[in-house]
Formats: sequence, structure tokens, C-alpha cells
Amino acid sequence: MTALGKLLRTTAFKLSALYLLLFMLFAGFIIGYVAWNTRQVIDSQIRDTIAAEIRGLAEQYRIGGIRRLVNIIDRRTREPGASLYLVSTFSGQFLTGNVDSVPLEILDSPGVHETFYSPDDGTEAQTRAAMVHVFMLPGGFRMLVGRDLAERERLSQVIREALFLSLGLVTVLACIGGWFIMSRVLKRVDAMTETTRTIMAGNLGGRLAVAGNGDELDRLALNLNAMLDRIGELMAGMQEVSDNIAHDLKTPLTRLRNRAEEALRTAKTSDEYARALEGTIEESDNLIRVFNALLTIARLEAGNAPSDPALFDIADTARSVAELYEAVADEAQTPVDVDIADDLTMQINGNRELVGQALANLLDNALKYGTPEEGQNARISISARRERDANGREMAVISVADHGPGIPEHERARALERFARLESSRTKPGFGLGLALVAAVARMHDGTLQLADNAPGLRVTLALPIAANTEPHEQKTEPQATEPLS
Repeated sequence: MTALGKLLRTTAFKLSALYLLLFMLFAGFIIGYVAWNTRQVIDSQIRDTIAAEIRGLAEQYRIGGIRRLVNIIDRRTREPGASLYLVSTFSGQFLTGNVDSVPLEILDSPGVHETFYSPDDGTEAQTRAAMVHVFMLPGGFRMLVGRDLAERERLSQVIREALFLSLGLVTVLACIGGWFIMSRVLKRVDAMTETTRTIMAGNLGGRLAVAGNGDELDRLALNLNAMLDRIGELMAGMQEVSDNIAHDLKTPLTRLRNRAEEALRTAKTSDEYARALEGTIEESDNLIRVFNALLTIARLEAGNAPSDPALFDIADTARSVAELYEAVADEAQTPVDVDIADDLTMQINGNRELVGQALANLLDNALKYGTPEEGQNARISISARRERDANGREMAVISVADHGPGIPEHERARALERFARLESSRTKPGFGLGLALVAAVARMHDGTLQLADNAPGLRVTLALPIAANTEPHEQKTEPQATEPLS
């Protein structure tokens, strides 16, 4: 397709052509309305002038008769710029005037008419337009007084020429300006199209150019670039998950196969077969939990919550989760300090079960990986408070802190990824999905998850927006004692 063809098919060209057509119609209407009003004013002035002359000449006829009227008209016809005059008898015989001929039917029709006449100026007869008033005098005489309409016609001609000239000039300028603007727009669109083709060809690192002027194309490019960044993150995450599944799940699957093979090779009694089956079931359950966690994280990142959101008190949820872990904490000789006021209520709109699972993961991680060296403080604390974020939103902030080895600052971002296992935690059970699930829950609820230094230890802060309206129904379901993911 040629450049002109592409230009004519653009939406910008069609809109410009439509606006040009509307402008031309509007300009034509305005100029036509002005011309019509001007014509009406001129006609009204001519009628008033003729009426005044008619009244004056009729008075002269009343005073001096036809002879006086003829003398006055004869004198007036010799003046520059004189009106049109004609006096005739009832039979149509010419008496005086500067009009050579008019249609006979006009002389028999008293009143104002627009007609054509031939001037009596010694030149060749040329038909001209005029507005005349035919007046019947006593005695059957007819008097015609009128004005030539050449000036009105010249004014109309000037207005018509101005109309066509202005519309032609506007059309040319609009076409030139529209072509210049649309060619620039088309150039940017072509550049964006070429970039998208390279992206579709496999270059996921390509991004649309941004001119920096903040127009609609810049906004579109910024949004598309943000979408491409998100797609890139998801693709990288998918590739990383695939790699992690291939590496991290290979060990439990190999262990599962080895146990089954060992049972077939060495087991002799029913008790030995039973123990082998129990170990196989345990390994299978671990794998099922891992795949369930991956499925849950994928659904959360896609925005598909297991149930519709509803209002619930996150402070009460945090107290309930802390109570569920009291026995586990006592067994690990790691007390849990709960710093949540009994009268504190923070209603959020979301899924109570998922938030409870996220808090359970945080407490479970603190108990597993937040154990300090012998002789140091082994306490874990969970607190809740209200804060406002940088955007002025009121947030429910839940913090879980321990006094363990913590996570180095340069590894905290990686710790939130799926299957992320730091070197210090590889000797302990887990698959590296706990914090990834908490991060997915935070994103689904439009909240944040932050890892910070507890000096010593790690402080994990989950912040979720507090609902502005707390009138709708509230979720009353207590958090389930589901096994956390680590």
C-alpha cells in the first residue's frame, strides 16, 4: 500500500476530513446568513427611500398637477445617482422619466416589484435589475419610482467570491496541516507497529518509543510498555518456575521412586511393606502440597480468588492465627508475643482464609528459620497497627519479627520468588513457596509485603488497605488450621 493510501485509511485523516466538512458547512452557513441579512437590510433601505420619494412626488402632483410632477421628475433625472422614474398615461404613453422600457404588466400592478428595465441613457439597451414601486395617480396616470439593484448584486457577488475564496483557502491550509500532522502521527504509529512486530518475532525486550510530550500516543506507549514489562516478568517467572520444578522436585520424586524400588527389592514382611507405603504416601503428600501451592499462587497472580471478597477483621484473624501456633511455639521453646490490642479492629475487604494462610506462613517461617543461636533471645512477636501509606490510604499493618539470622538485604527480593531457598535454609525442610504465597496474597489485596532487618533477625510486614465502608456483611469464618507452606 502506498503512503498516500495508508494516509487516507487512517482514522486521523477521516476525523480531519469530517471536521473540515463540518467547518466548511458552518462557515458557509454563517457567511450565507450574513449575506441574506445584508440583502434584507439593503432591500429595506431601498423600499424606504422609494416610499419617501413616492410620498413627496404624490404631494407635488396634488399641488401642481401632472405638469408640475413632470417638471420635477425631468429635473431629478438629470441629477447624478438619480433614482428610476417613469410617468405614463393610462394608455401607457410615455410622458417623462429615465427608464426606456419595463414590462407592461408591471405598470398595471400597483405596489413594489423586482423587475428588469432598460435605461434611457443613450446607450444600447441593457437589461438591468431594479426594485420599483408603481403608484396610480388620479386621472389614470401611472408613476413608477425605483432604484437600480446593481450595487446589491455587486455586494452579493463580492460575498460569494469571498465565500468560495475563504473555503478554498481553508481547505488547502487544512489539507496541508492535516497531511503534516497525520504524516507525523502515521510515522509514530508505523514505528510502534514495527516494534510490536519485533516483539512478536521473539524480541521480548523491545519497547515502544516514547516522545515525551505526554500525548495520547505516549500514554498508549507507556501502558503497552508496562504491560510488556509485566508479561516479561510473568514469562521469566514461568521459566524460573519450570526450571525450579525440574531441579527442586526432582529430588523428592527420585526419593519416592527409590523407596518404592527398595520396598520391592528388600521388603519381606507386611510391616516392611506398610512402612514403605507410609513413606511413599508422605512423599506424595508433600508433592501434592507443592503443586497445590503453585496452583494457588498462579491463581492469585491471575486475580482469581477462591471465593468472592468480603469484609473481615484482620486484627481478629491475626489473634486467631497466633493462638493456633501457641502449642507449636511452646514445643519449639520459642514464645510468641502478641502485640495486638483487644479493642483493635481493622476491617479489610478480601479473603479471610487466604490472609490467614499468609499469616500462618509468616509465623511458621519464623519458627523454622528464625531460631537464634543458643543463649540468645528466641522470642517471636506478632503485632498489628494502623498506618497511612505514601498515597494517603489507611492500611492494616501486620508484622512478624524473629531474632534469627535474618536475610541479607541483597537477597530479600529473591526470597519472595517461588522455590527460592537461601543457603542458610537449605538444610531445613521446605520448598521455598511460603513467602511467594504471602507476596501473591498481598498483591491480590492491593497491599504490600516488606522484609526488613530486626537487628538481629528478620521483620516481615504485611500491609493491606482498610475498607472505607464497613456496612456490608462480614466474613465470620475462623481461619482454618491448614498446614503452612515454607
